[in-house]
Amino acid sequence: MTDLFAKLALDPSREAMAEGAVLLRGFALPVEDQILPALRSVVAGAPFRHMVTPGGYTMSVAMSNCGAAGWVTDRSGYRYDRKDPETGRPWPALPQCFLALATAAAGEAGYPHFRPDACLINRYAPGARLSLHQDKDERDFLQPIVSVSLGLPATFQFGGPNRSDPVRKYALRHGDVVVWGGPSRLFFHGVPELKDGHHETLGRMRINLTFRSAL
Repeated sequence: MTDLFAKLALDPSREAMAEGAVLLRGFALPVEDQILPALRSVVAGAPFRHMVTPGGYTMSVAMSNCGAAGWVTDRSGYRYDRKDPETGRPWPALPQCFLALATAAAGEAGYPHFRPDACLINRYAPGARLSLHQDKDERDFLQPIVSVSLGLPATFQFGGPNRSDPVRKYALRHGDVVVWGGPSRLFFHGVPELKDGHHETLGRMRINLTFRSAL
């Protein structure tokens, strides 16, 4: 796996999004044959569910987690929890191939010391969306965010430190990885309504793996 990433890093297809933020085109493709089976194993232990926001809104995106802690939301608030609230058991462990992908992408983007302890897994069906938000429930904002796109293409909205800042749009395809940190760590971002389609491997869905250092 290390050799695959080393070869890709020799000539990565990258787009600078903002200071501290980069889009790595196709970075996950060399290891998709390892990522997808690991994903199925994680979801078997912690099935997808539609969580509820503190305001009582049921999210259109279905979620699961793996790692030392998982991101959850309910009427009591947003937080990280070491146990799956639906089962009372710890979340599935972070697969080694997930960890290798996240750390390699972070290193390629200029964050060589990133060691995630949490991976939020979002499943988008056609029509699902994620409104503009900041990732600010983590304890250490010095660590970047690594976001892996799988399945159907989507539009990624990337703004600035204020919700009212102009938003730039990036087309994300299967295997693309976005990394942001440093000056852009708390930039607003989101995904507008997913268009219908069919991906040859994942069908009518998009999966997003978001790696964070949460604890």
